Amino acid sequence: MKSYSVERSAFFPVLLLMILSAWLSSSYAAEPDVSYRTVEIEGLEVFYREAGNPENPTVLLLHGFPTSSHMFRELIPALADDFHLVAPDYPGYGFSSMPAVTEFEYSFENIARLMGEFVDAVGIDEYSIYLMDYGAPIGYRLAAAQPERIQSLIVQNGNAYMEGIDNDFWEPIRAYWKNRDAVNEGLDNNWWKNVKEAYQQPEMTNDQALRFLLTLGATKWQYTNGVSNVETISPDTWAHVQPLLDRPGNQEIQLQMFYSYGSNPPLYPAWQQYFRDHQPPTLIVWGENDEIFPAAGAAPYTRDLNDVETHLINTGHFALESHGAEIAELMRSFLNRKVVNSSVSAD
Repeated sequence: MKSYSVERSAFFPVLLLMILSAWLSSSYAAEPDVSYRTVEIEGLEVFYREAGNPENPTVLLLHGFPTSSHMFRELIPALADDFHLVAPDYPGYGFSSMPAVTEFEYSFENIARLMGEFVDAVGIDEYSIYLMDYGAPIGYRLAAAQPERIQSLIVQNGNAYMEGIDNDFWEPIRAYWKNRDAVNEGLDNNWWKNVKEAYQQPEMTNDQALRFLLTLGATKWQYTNGVSNVETISPDTWAHVQPLLDRPGNQEIQLQMFYSYGSNPPLYPAWQQYFRDHQPPTLIVWGENDEIFPAAGAAPYTRDLNDVETHLINTGHFALESHGAEIAELMRSFLNRKVVNSSVSAD
């Protein structure tokens, strides 16, 4: 009897260890694989993340400034069981090629054209688009050019209306579009005067001011501003982004993109006409505390889209960092209703 008790007491820890090991193995096995690939397009290496069965509905994930496909690192595996997700890095961002500004045209028009080539190169036919920040003017160019390929839109702090850039943050950038040699244009509002005070420069060129947006302090601000609990934001974000921004020649790329952003507002009417004519089902998941693209930019979509769902989320610019699980579930529900079930009905 005594020897049985000793054997039994030794057996239970072993049993528990076996159960725990099996549970951990099944948990890791259930995590969808993410592939990290490159494809050559016009002599450039375009890096992208991909997961999920290509037979499932595809979502093209278009990142914003100053990040890359890295912003989708948690969203991709969260949805890869039911969807096919593809997230490229634009030239000059993330792990894609970074030719100098003298070697490549850094413009939204050219990058959108290149992303169109990318979509074809990786074999995507019909797809939904996740549009965030810079991803919006790139994605809307794709959608307006080939509307028959777009199954739905997921808009996260991505602008297509003047209301979205009618704020203090954009004032000196709008002046920069008109004159890259501007001095102190739009820099005396409540947002930018703090930058001038920090630099102790009562008169700054707009170029100098915009270079502030490429500093570590500004990068951290983009990730943490408007977030209710900044302790939920991993420093892995700016630790990944900032070294890429600090590469020799990258500041010139970013300034060129700031300037090129001026090519987007003249296209807003055409994109709004695309909304009215083609009525893509649209999910809006918007960080409502964003000072770059405030919630005022989310509301106008309802003027032109009939099938639109809007969720204002209590967070800032990079909403996926604090509310990724919530956004993933909103996307899953939306895509199942608007894309999956719609395809089944059509069949």
